[in-house]
Amino acid sequence: MTLSEPIRRTAIFGILFVALAVCAILNPLKFLLGGIYWPAAGVCLALFLGSILWPYIMAAWEQVEIWLGSTAVFIILVLIFGGASLVVYPVDHGLGTFYRILAGICLVLLVVSVALQIARGLGSGASLQSLPVFRSLKWRETITGYMFVLPWIVGFLAFGLAPMAISLFASFSHYDIVHLPQWQGLFNYQYMLEHDQTFRISLYNTFWYVIVKTPIVIVASLLLAILMAQQVPFIKFFRTIFYMPTVITGVAAIFLWVWILYPNGLLDTALKPFQNLVSWLTFGHVKPTEILWFFDPGWTKPALVIMGLWYIGGGALILLAGLTGIPKSLYEAADVEGAGPLRKFFSITIPLLSPTLFFILLTNIIGGFQVFNSAYVISTSSGVGTNPGDPDQSLLFYEVYLYTNFIKLNMGYACALAWFLFVIIMIITAIQLYLSKRWVYYETG
Repeated sequence: MTLSEPIRRTAIFGILFVALAVCAILNPLKFLLGGIYWPAAGVCLALFLGSILWPYIMAAWEQVEIWLGSTAVFIILVLIFGGASLVVYPVDHGLGTFYRILAGICLVLLVVSVALQIARGLGSGASLQSLPVFRSLKWRETITGYMFVLPWIVGFLAFGLAPMAISLFASFSHYDIVHLPQWQGLFNYQYMLEHDQTFRISLYNTFWYVIVKTPIVIVASLLLAILMAQQVPFIKFFRTIFYMPTVITGVAAIFLWVWILYPNGLLDTALKPFQNLVSWLTFGHVKPTEILWFFDPGWTKPALVIMGLWYIGGGALILLAGLTGIPKSLYEAADVEGAGPLRKFFSITIPLLSPTLFFILLTNIIGGFQVFNSAYVISTSSGVGTNPGDPDQSLLFYEVYLYTNFIKLNMGYACALAWFLFVIIMIITAIQLYLSKRWVYYETG
């Protein structure tokens, strides 16, 4: 005899419930799994009862739907959101208010639906579909589309736009989290631009890092992409090797590079033969010197630039995709015309790769302005120093200085710093977009 699928499913849930209930009573492996037997048994019991009652629930729902129509959906939504607001409001007023708003919207729709139900009972042909808004196919498609993207819109408004608006208001206020923001106009920005010397140091360090690192990383990524584009044996293996550093977690890679750039570390040991060779060629006029890297304020930022080359695999992979998209026929036509490698590189490769280079340029500039992890970890947790920005504030980048104000509860000033950085990035991005018209080539015109 073969059992039907519903009966088999119900039997399985029942057996699991009995087994878990017995385990909960006998409590085997109580030190490891004793705490999960009763909750798991409760879940299996709920599934068991639900499997038994499901046909009756569906039959009842069909009767309710026939009797009430779309009104039943709004009744259930009102009950769900209303109950959620009652449960959540004492704990979180903001989320409880949000649930109340949703319940209110569903209540309005419920009233409209009941009114239309009564109108149909009196012989009228009115319905939701007969409303002017729903008559047009364009409006129906628009409303359907907005309903599908409504979760994202609510998430953006609640967790994106609202925090931005609050931080903008806080940037014009004195705010320490403990007390309500106290409006003080442009005081934070005035103090930042006129009196805060640390702000100027952080801005200088950040601009130095962006200006020096960006071209080096782009050139290195492009050269690596050209190498990975060559058709040589085991090229896929080498592409994987070059990309692997990108997936290593940031803090682990930071401590790895601290070890490499430690005084008399791996890099200094590798450079000593070259230093000795230069000293020999100059008859001792250029003597080998010990580079302290992160322990020397003059070498900390160059060390970070060298460290930034560790992550060029991601950019190289994007440039490789751009290189593979260039038609081979253009290079063949250039060969017929007698063009050399450099001519083909600057007349074909660079123009057709310019949109990808522009993307890499923008992302590297924005990422450079937001450098934080490496500078903060190196200056506080690697033995280099104890304060953010050590040694001698040479690693005090803009995001690091913003974070120090955050942990000191200078929230208003930290928000002002954040919005000032936002304006800087937007201005530089706008300039880049304007200049891109002169050097970025798009095949579509």
